[in-house]
Amino acid sequence: MTKREKLIGKIRARPPHADFEDVRRVLDLYGWTMRAPRSGSSHYTFAKAGEPEIITVVKHHGRVGRVYLDNICEKLGLD
Repeated sequence: MTKREKLIGKIRARPPHADFEDVRRVLDLYGWTMRAPRSGSSHYTFAKAGEPEIITVVKHHGRVGRVYLDNICEKLGLD
């Protein structure tokens, strides 16, 4: 199993919390670009060319909650 497959598998497993950098890497693999928040916000947005919607991820102590992982898996077709 490649590193990419392992990383995707970690997100697909939908643990209670995932490392923000792992989430960012998976979204990057699928062509989503991160937009950093302004003025100290914890809400990061990801956009993809040709996609009308954005993905919002809240980073809390370097981690991302399961509700955001569910949304990401749905958007990326990782169900």
